Amino acid sequence: MSQNTPDYRFALTALTSLFFMWGFITCLNDILIPYLRLLFDLNYAQSMLIQFCFFGAYFIVSIPAGALVSKIGYKSGIVTGLLIAAAGCVIFYPAAQMEVYGLFLLALFVLASGITILQVAANPYVSAMGKPETASSRLTMTQAFNSLGTTVAPFFGAWLIFGGVADPEVSGVSKDTVSLPYFILAATLVVMALIFVYLKLPAMGKAELEPELPTSKGAWGQRHLVLGALGIFAYVGAEVGIGSFLAMYIALPEIGDMSVASASHYISWYFGGAMVGRFLGAAIMQKIQGNRVLAFNAVCAVLLLLLTMTSSGTVAMWAVIFVGLCNSIMFPTIFSLAIHNLKSCTGQGSGILCLAIVGGAILPYLQGLLADQVGVQMSFILPVVCYVYIAFYGIKGYRPVTPSNEEVKQA
Repeated sequence: MSQNTPDYRFALTALTSLFFMWGFITCLNDILIPYLRLLFDLNYAQSMLIQFCFFGAYFIVSIPAGALVSKIGYKSGIVTGLLIAAAGCVIFYPAAQMEVYGLFLLALFVLASGITILQVAANPYVSAMGKPETASSRLTMTQAFNSLGTTVAPFFGAWLIFGGVADPEVSGVSKDTVSLPYFILAATLVVMALIFVYLKLPAMGKAELEPELPTSKGAWGQRHLVLGALGIFAYVGAEVGIGSFLAMYIALPEIGDMSVASASHYISWYFGGAMVGRFLGAAIMQKIQGNRVLAFNAVCAVLLLLLTMTSSGTVAMWAVIFVGLCNSIMFPTIFSLAIHNLKSCTGQGSGILCLAIVGGAILPYLQGLLADQVGVQMSFILPVVCYVYIAFYGIKGYRPVTPSNEEVKQA
């Protein structure tokens, strides 16, 4: 292990750039939603189709991606994902020129398909590079740079997409401004793919290189993985739902009383809290078990959401923004707890967990339907339910169940 430590450090540094990029790209959706809502005159539910198509790709692509990564390994999976994501970015140009909402949704789906493959390959790659007991801390640290991407993206996106317009609802939006950010991203992703082709990284991920899991059911037979997948579903759905509504919620007269363009800058505070929390969490989880930190953060998120639902003005605005701090360690901690000790089924397990990211497609859309009926503020009851389940997973659901002797014999 000591001989491999320098290689692991180099590999982790390289992988950190990936976490930054897909965080950056994912958060651009929160700027794209109000842009397309204005361009196509969409209601809340229709605008949430953006997240539905983006995160719906996880549902369709994750299982095939898990099988692909098991065959070609983590490094080749990363290169494949980067190139597919770049192709999705390119499609934004004809979508903007033709002003076809369906083509925007297709571009998002292709882009998300590439990011799905990146997630399936990179997350277990990071977890495997070091001691199992510090996997949550290690993955949380790399995810902190994912949060750095989500923190920077709203400034970048608001500036380029809204073009510095003080109030796009009054001045209108241009169909051309959305092309430039995604062209820049496409070029960046291609360059990163070429770099990863030539990087010397540890050979991991192929099924034949890993020890067998002593059960005939594979990853699906592991209770802590299945419950963890539900946790990922709930977490991503809650985080994306809150982020998607944040600008529109803060802009409400009874909350922040400002334009959507001005309110969109507060998205950075939301994701910035997650970034700070992940750096802190990586250090804290060197001393405290990850499941305990997970349960504590989930309970805090529930309390903050209940506060924003029952208050108004500055209190309501900052209560929902501080949920980002609670979100910080949730994804990497659930992920590392869920794939613990999966051995040869780690690739399959990673695919299942990334499949659960479809929560970011389903739950925000349901929250959109709810918001159309009872208002944005009361629609936050849906994320509350999600965080209650995450608290359960941190308290009890994370515990692996050792397969019985009979199961081992059948395997």
